[in-house]
Amino acid sequence: MRVSLRWLRELVACDTPVDELAERLSLAGFEVEAIEDLAAQAAGVVVGLVERRDPHPNADKLSVCSVNVGSEQPLQIVCGAANVRAGLHVPVALVGAHLPAVELTIKPAELRGVASSGMICSLRELGLVDGSDGIAVLDELLEEVPALGSPVGPSLGLDDQVLELAITANRPDGLSMLGIAREVAALTASPLTLAPAAPTLAGEPLPVSPAVQRAIELGGLFSVSALKGVRVGPSPRWLQQRLERAGLRPINNVVDITNLVMLETGQPLHAYDSDRLADLGGDTLRLEALGLRQGEKGEGFEALDGSQLSLDEEALVVTYANQPIALAGVIGGASSSVHDGTTNLWLEAAVFAPQQVRRSARSAGLRSEACARFEKGLPREVTLLAANRAVQWLVELAGAEPVGRWLHQLPERPREPLCLRRDALHQLLGPVVDDGVSDDLPDGAIEQTLQSLGCVLEPINGGWSVNVPPSRALDLVREVDLIEEVARLVGYDRFAAHLPDPLSPGGLRPEQEVERRLRRALCQAGLQETCSLSLVEAGPGRIPLANPLLADYGHLRDNLVDELLQGARRNLQTGAPGFWAFEIGHVFSQLAGSTPPKGELQRLQLAGVITGRRSAELWSSGGKAISPSYFEARGALERALASLGVESEDRPLANHPRLHPGRAAELVIEGRGAGWFGQLHPAQAEALDVPEATHLFQLDLTPLLTAATRRNRWTPSYSPYATVPAAERDLALVVPRELIASRLIQAIRKAGKPLLEHVELVDRYEGEQLAAGRCSQAFRLRYRDASRTLTDAEVEAVHGRIREALETQFDAQLR
Repeated sequence: MRVSLRWLRELVACDTPVDELAERLSLAGFEVEAIEDLAAQAAGVVVGLVERRDPHPNADKLSVCSVNVGSEQPLQIVCGAANVRAGLHVPVALVGAHLPAVELTIKPAELRGVASSGMICSLRELGLVDGSDGIAVLDELLEEVPALGSPVGPSLGLDDQVLELAITANRPDGLSMLGIAREVAALTASPLTLAPAAPTLAGEPLPVSPAVQRAIELGGLFSVSALKGVRVGPSPRWLQQRLERAGLRPINNVVDITNLVMLETGQPLHAYDSDRLADLGGDTLRLEALGLRQGEKGEGFEALDGSQLSLDEEALVVTYANQPIALAGVIGGASSSVHDGTTNLWLEAAVFAPQQVRRSARSAGLRSEACARFEKGLPREVTLLAANRAVQWLVELAGAEPVGRWLHQLPERPREPLCLRRDALHQLLGPVVDDGVSDDLPDGAIEQTLQSLGCVLEPINGGWSVNVPPSRALDLVREVDLIEEVARLVGYDRFAAHLPDPLSPGGLRPEQEVERRLRRALCQAGLQETCSLSLVEAGPGRIPLANPLLADYGHLRDNLVDELLQGARRNLQTGAPGFWAFEIGHVFSQLAGSTPPKGELQRLQLAGVITGRRSAELWSSGGKAISPSYFEARGALERALASLGVESEDRPLANHPRLHPGRAAELVIEGRGAGWFGQLHPAQAEALDVPEATHLFQLDLTPLLTAATRRNRWTPSYSPYATVPAAERDLALVVPRELIASRLIQAIRKAGKPLLEHVELVDRYEGEQLAAGRCSQAFRLRYRDASRTLTDAEVEAVHGRIREALETQFDAQLR
């Protein structure tokens, strides 16, 4: 919201310096993003009189002018404008002046052999809207031309300052000059100077069909004011300046008045040429032909800005004779727009539901000042007041004559007053500190603060009954909202700071500590952490958003691997030697078996991709880039899990659609499947243009965190070095080929207790020397007793017990 300081001071008698006012607004919640000083646009530009104009001796399109700027000698200025002539008062930029609008600093120059000292300016060069092709003629722009040599800025309205405010979604009143004026009045205790209420135009029922009536009632109000005898032309200069400073382009007096009222009150309005509407219907003008409905798929619509739109069912359109004449709350249509020949008007003032306007704007891909206000919600009490104000300006500035008004609105439900308890306010805010003295905020200060916002207070037992003004009815709906307003306007910095009593130290929960330790362990294993958007494009099973901002990001992600693979593809295509990365984040899915799907689930997952080489050196591999093998990649993940004291078991996985059928494993933690690890399927690797040796993993963090926090597994514990020798034995067994080594190791550990200290797989062999469907697996076992040296007999007894257990459980044969 761009706020003209001059206009603001016409509404509220506040002489606070602009920098101090900007700070107070920012502290109160209206952040001032920038302050634009319009005086800088005309610094060094003065009023001059062209005393003589001669043709340039060496150029047909240039003129040599003698310009009197109030100095002893007139200036010689070479000018290229076609409309320059003797006797005109013009703005003259003196040597040394800087014009920010065109980024030009005036210097003495020589143009085609003729010296020039200064520049005669156009309005565009002063940062103003200019509809002409030549220089600015002050005789035509101003009723009274200032003295020669005086600054031209004040007479052109360039003695103003514009504040750029960031308006939050809960403060739609901040999108109007009246709303900002009330805020400034409350902050500075300054009186408001508001214009008297405009004459009210009596309203009659609007004849509409039941379908249109239901559409109108979603917003609550729809009105049409008819005027005749309108004279369309340029707006007065003061009106144009107000629009320009607000960032709007002047069009004509009718359109400019609707925009002015929108800036003043926050209520968008729209004017239709009623004669053009009658032509659309093919007969005389009829109120019954006015409608409001959803758009149709592929329905064409030409907007005021000339864009050709293809509507859909998301768009809400105002129609006449079932033809769209406006995209409700967003933009009007070209077929019914006001033009120079317009004499009869229909002025629309309505309240549309915020969600409907938001969907319409998104479906059309358009943003406008009107939809920015409708989307935040508008009070119905302001709508007809704004229409009355616009009718008043149309009568005064366009010679219009009101004919009548027709409207349809829902009965307004009386708003219940809010109860503000004195004890609740003091308990929540605490005491105010003034001059080192701490005390509760006086009742008089509370009442004055809320009354400055337009609230009406009635004392009740222990507090006040508060009636909220319509302009704040969408924001102030609870007691705590009123307390917040008191704190905001009094100043948060004035309240004493209180710490909780008693104080208790904070800290991480065990789950949080495990998660952070896991992140560090994965980074130490060579992986980098990434972070991707949780919003993705549509896909099978993905949960759609009810109100997406962008069509390509309208669903919640159901996995982390997709974005990691795309990241690997992008990095490898840009020449990176490899991509080792992981991400921890939430994924979203729906419970199966419900129609429509219900019970949406949110899960925390860990996913990663390992592809390409991690190091930058090539000498150790003879200049060739060697990708990690399946077991090297699996080892990187295992080292990270081992740092948590969690053991994982691999089980063969052959039916995963994303993984290589022979190089994939289910990751089992505490006997339950927690995720998977494997090599990317060759077909998907080819489609993504990534190396075939690309390895993926995915784990649900909940079972992992549960296992890691059962006890403090990662706390280092002291273990003395062994002081007695160990005894090692090798055990080679012929087992079924599909039997995995982890099951054998688990059985060996169980049967070898308590003397078995360590076991590991040292060899696996398949060949012709073995029977079909059999393989040989060799293990190295280490036995030790911490208190004494074991005898061969003791070792052989345990070793034999292990062989018997393997023969019984797995039909293992000693090789």
